[in-house]
Amino acid sequence: MPARTARLWPLGLVAALAWFGLGALTLAWPNEPAGFSDWTFTTEFGLAALAVGALLLVPALAGRARTGRVGARLVHAGRWLVALPLLLALWEVFTAKLGVLPPPFFAPPQSLIDVAVEDWPRLGLSTAHSVRLLAHGFLLGALAGFVTGVWIGWSRAAGYWVHPVLRFLGPVPASALLPLAFFFAPSSYAAAVFLIGLATFFPVAVLAWSGVASVNRQYYDVARTLGASEWFLVLRVAVPAALPQVFVGLFMGLGASFSVLVTAEMMGVKAGLGWYLQWAQGWAAYANMYAALIVMAVLCSGLITLLFTVRDRVLSWQKGTVKW
Repeated sequence: MPARTARLWPLGLVAALAWFGLGALTLAWPNEPAGFSDWTFTTEFGLAALAVGALLLVPALAGRARTGRVGARLVHAGRWLVALPLLLALWEVFTAKLGVLPPPFFAPPQSLIDVAVEDWPRLGLSTAHSVRLLAHGFLLGALAGFVTGVWIGWSRAAGYWVHPVLRFLGPVPASALLPLAFFFAPSSYAAAVFLIGLATFFPVAVLAWSGVASVNRQYYDVARTLGASEWFLVLRVAVPAALPQVFVGLFMGLGASFSVLVTAEMMGVKAGLGWYLQWAQGWAAYANMYAALIVMAVLCSGLITLLFTVRDRVLSWQKGTVKW
């Protein structure tokens, strides 16, 4: 009997019970009328919670040893698996069940299912537009910033003439140039790409310059002794040594470019998640607005995670030194 108990995952049992409780609460407690018949997808949300509880019950009874890597990850996330249904239950109670948080400004969790089922074409298309716009602006800005930073760090002339300009104009928020960009650019899309690229350009350029300028001069001396050319020094000595700082600049630029992306889509671009947010707010579709915010959070977090994965592969000798 003690051996059997040791194989159990106690926190997993608590998590399964919490999800079962969320499902039972959702299904058994009638919704508070809110100016219409009922919140749709309430039954589906309750059944989904029961299904999650049933899925968690399997590794909880089997134990970590029998579920392998998946079980290890579930054990690591055990506290969140308990906290999440409790938070969802509070959300459900204060919105759908008691109506303490007034609609339409506050919608229950099942409203997100409604948005995903009923409005997925518009939300999916908006996400695709945002990803395309972000990719164009971020890649162009990162490339220009990297080349400029390496140039400033390597060339004394560029350091003398370009570096002061970068220090003077770089800290200006890219969103402050929104009116000028939309006036001079041939299209609103081109203006948005320019602003996103500008938000990415400054941190990448500054940190690439800092990385190149901080390279130990003895490395250059040794390479020159072995007959290295100037291009070899730049591409095989300066750039690899500056890559840790460059990736920090890319991380900072990605965050800045995402904020500019949303602002540009709200102001001028007629597509994307920023446009979707403004459209949902205009129609008082707050459930759609919350769904778009969740998609934004997942998208931004996923892109930063991807960036750090690339960093750990490129800079394998520094894997884990910067956490995300």
